[in-house]
Amino acid sequence: MKVQSIKGAFIPVAATALAAVLAGCGSQIADPAAAGQPSGGTDSCVDTSGDSIKIGFLNSLSGTMAISETTVFDSLTLAAEEINADGGVLGKQLKVISEDGASEPTKFAERAGKLIQQDCTAAVFGGWTSSSRKAMLPVFESNNALLFYPVQYEGLESSENIFYTGATTNQQIIPALDYLAEQGTKTIFLVGSDYVFPRTANKIINAYAEAHGMEIVGEEYTPLGSTEFSTIVNKVRDSGADAVFNTLNGDSNVAFFRQYTSVGLTPDTMPVVSVSIAEEEVPGIGLENIEGQLTAWDYYQTLDTPANTAFVSAFKDKYGADRVTSDPMEAAYTSLYLWKEMVEKAGSFDVDKVQDAADGVSFEAPEGTVTVNGENNHITKTPRIGKITSDGLIETVWEAPEAVEPDPYLENYDWASGLS
Repeated sequence: MKVQSIKGAFIPVAATALAAVLAGCGSQIADPAAAGQPSGGTDSCVDTSGDSIKIGFLNSLSGTMAISETTVFDSLTLAAEEINADGGVLGKQLKVISEDGASEPTKFAERAGKLIQQDCTAAVFGGWTSSSRKAMLPVFESNNALLFYPVQYEGLESSENIFYTGATTNQQIIPALDYLAEQGTKTIFLVGSDYVFPRTANKIINAYAEAHGMEIVGEEYTPLGSTEFSTIVNKVRDSGADAVFNTLNGDSNVAFFRQYTSVGLTPDTMPVVSVSIAEEEVPGIGLENIEGQLTAWDYYQTLDTPANTAFVSAFKDKYGADRVTSDPMEAAYTSLYLWKEMVEKAGSFDVDKVQDAADGVSFEAPEGTVTVNGENNHITKTPRIGKITSDGLIETVWEAPEAVEPDPYLENYDWASGLS
């Protein structure tokens, strides 16, 4: 197994040890073998003899995360259709096999095993929560298969078998904290869903706050999918915090912001910066409950670039003028094109050859040019802070002057030593 990179070097970690970690962080997978892993060997069953090649899409099309993940499926589908219309990959048409992760980490692991072993896909694209990614990781590593993961996450991980096309910590969470500090924020209340990403992200936020003279005045968690926030919202209001840092995920955000507004909190009295709310979640939450609030991403539909204009136009042409695009959707769309570029650079669908070819592969993405860092399988990103506007979209209020290299282990931050 190739699990985790420490200071850029991929090192082996026992599957049993990883399974124990997963069980402890709520992934609900205690036995990787039960997730569809083979008992031995990693020979690929990918068939490259015909005029098509299979790829897998693995997204939550049901359950609490469906509000977000169905949109990622849509953008992946668009990318596959565009690539096929342009001649495919190495002259082969993409044949998509889709599976529903159903918002359950164990289901993601099981479906990943099916896509790799039974469907014989050349690569899989999907996942959202860190619990889903952690559950899938040993499946992909033991099978020496490729997963392209499109969502921002808490960092402190890398794998030869996962390409991370969403932001890592230094490309989203730290820029958001820097922005709050520049606005004079001294006290922060942390609200998150109770699973891997929020808890790890908040450990990082606590370390940042201690090093930068900020105070964390509250830290509350609620189960993923929870819709009862009256107690937490009252604690937030009574704390008098300068700002709230929100790591809630899925449809819990709907209940949180509705109750937040109901107790008289506003963006002016206590702004919330969210790292998992994008354009597609705004209608479900209700614009009246979230207008003026802040988000931290690397892409917004409103970006004025030729690549984004083409992406937004193509998406709306396919799915309807009322549909919106978002950061995870764009990162998923980009991931399929990055895989195409890696395969064509390698001249092969072979996993080892694709891995060897990955470093330095670039794509002119809707968010801007992105480049793969072969040392940790993350990509360069341009951090942006946005504000939700009266039309339900998000306008950039701050952006980094240039793309930021991924630093998943925060090696370049003295205050983060020991976190990994």
